[in-house]
Amino acid sequence: MSTTVSADAQHVDFSTQSSANPLLLRLHQTLTTCAMVRLLLRLFQFADYRDSAEAAFPLLDILESCYRDCESDRDDDALKRNGVEILTELLRFVSSPSLDQVVMDVLSEELLKVVAKFAIVSEKCCEIVERIVSRFTATCSPRDMVLVLCEALVPPSEMFEKPTYFGPLLSGLSEVFLRMQRRQFEQIKSAMPVVLNVLKNVSHELDDEGDCYFHSLIRGVISIAMSIREVCKKLEGGRKEDLRALLGLFVLQIMAFISHDSAEQVLIYVPFVSQLSNLLPFCNLSYLGLLTGTDIEKLTRIDRGEETDDCMSFFSHIKHGAALFVVWGHVSDEVRKAAEEDLAVVIDNLRDSQTGRWEAVGMIKYVLSSIDQPWELKKQAIDLLLSVTDGNTSQKYNYEHADCSIYLPSLFSAAQAIEKVIVHAPDAVLRKNSFALLKRILDDVPPYQRFDILKALITNSNYHSMIAILMDLAKEEVSKEYKQKGLPKNDDTVGLENELPSSSPFLGVNVLQLVEYVLKPPKGECPSLPEESDAVLSALNLLRFILIAESTTGRKTYPEDLLKKTLQKAYTEWLLPLRTLVAGIEAENEKDDDQVAIDTICSLNPVQLVLYRCIELVEERLQQRS
Repeated sequence: MSTTVSADAQHVDFSTQSSANPLLLRLHQTLTTCAMVRLLLRLFQFADYRDSAEAAFPLLDILESCYRDCESDRDDDALKRNGVEILTELLRFVSSPSLDQVVMDVLSEELLKVVAKFAIVSEKCCEIVERIVSRFTATCSPRDMVLVLCEALVPPSEMFEKPTYFGPLLSGLSEVFLRMQRRQFEQIKSAMPVVLNVLKNVSHELDDEGDCYFHSLIRGVISIAMSIREVCKKLEGGRKEDLRALLGLFVLQIMAFISHDSAEQVLIYVPFVSQLSNLLPFCNLSYLGLLTGTDIEKLTRIDRGEETDDCMSFFSHIKHGAALFVVWGHVSDEVRKAAEEDLAVVIDNLRDSQTGRWEAVGMIKYVLSSIDQPWELKKQAIDLLLSVTDGNTSQKYNYEHADCSIYLPSLFSAAQAIEKVIVHAPDAVLRKNSFALLKRILDDVPPYQRFDILKALITNSNYHSMIAILMDLAKEEVSKEYKQKGLPKNDDTVGLENELPSSSPFLGVNVLQLVEYVLKPPKGECPSLPEESDAVLSALNLLRFILIAESTTGRKTYPEDLLKKTLQKAYTEWLLPLRTLVAGIEAENEKDDDQVAIDTICSLNPVQLVLYRCIELVEERLQQRS
């Protein structure tokens, strides 16, 4: 093999440069006196390919040393200038039109991983690095460059704290995709997991100071998505549809990672979200299809060839992305216009479809449950669902024939996510709106599923104040049932299973099970007081309401034997042990005059009043039946 290189391309002259840095001085002397570049070229002329690759190692070592010096003192302008000079000379070398292609191919295998590190040093270095990468992507085999760039995009873990490293490499990958002439789908699919892994890891390592660098990374990822769209336009038939679906999954996954957890920074991301939203129509994705999940099902059903399961494992957050696209549409007119959507029409369609509302709630929960999304986006998600559930929807449907069993796990998860917003949201208005949404979601499901969700929330909650709120909701449901449902008269026959002819889970022993869960916890004989005072008070209020309602309505909801057994159990296992506990805590704290003791007694006073009233009511009912 012979190689012809111009004198300009081979000449590296640092004789006019000087540096107080010993490493840079050694680097300049090495390049000048040893003629490293000419030595490399001579090896290409007289050695085989593998020998030529080894000839690049000394150059890589010197570049690594130079980079380490620059990193050791990022404020040293002299070191930055040295980095710029070295990169400039390297760019001049690889840009020579007379440089043999074999040289470029050999250098590309290892050089880009080292050169990309200089993007961290300064903006000027980053610009030169981009030009060097672009030179390789324009001259080397696209298929080889996909492999080279993907390998460079899997660096040591500490590089994920330096997003600037990835920018030139992502831009290069975007350029390479446009140059591919065959097997585009397979090569793009192989690169996607690498790109998504970079975005995921960098977003997790990000701090407030890294925002501007993260934006550069986002631009690189979006440029890849745009290139994939251009490639897709050139294809035909099944492979075109496969690549279109793959792009849709890619865009949804990107969306899940680009929102930084800072309320003040949310609007900064509107331009990025708008660019991604512009891809939705091309991918045949609509707000309605994203919220109901139908579009996601279409994407995941399309055959993407072998190793589909491995590929899909990298798209684990597509439902987060789907929900976020619509939430962002609620945030910004610019985003909606880019997606070519009318959100008001979407909301109206969901209002008219009970299953559509359940599906939308199940999709938005991914935003509400995420610890990575800012409160501002969660607020927008709550407001969006309030709009969807607006209009007294619970009065429009016959729950006797409604079946939401397949939606129940999703609705429960959504209710749990809303519960966390109620507990942790820093804004009182957001907490209030979240509670209003929780009530609407419960109202929008049939009574038995409503009870199941309430029970699951109560028994799985770690927040005593939230349990108190949920017990109050259960009390409201019981009250509505007494007012609205026809109950059997005293002389009517009640079924052995204690069920009403109509669907009324809030008028049977089920409700007393909720009371028992609070007053006699499964893992202890008595609740912990005063920590659980709110929950205990709400449970006692619910029990008192049931006892009073049973004695004043002239109607009954329990068989006599079951009622007597239940009252006896409540009296001996719930109320009397609780009375003993409260009396003991009160007596102990009356001995102290400190503020803690006073606060404890004050928190127990309401509990004590309702507790004694419940004991009186139970004793009266037991005496009537003795």
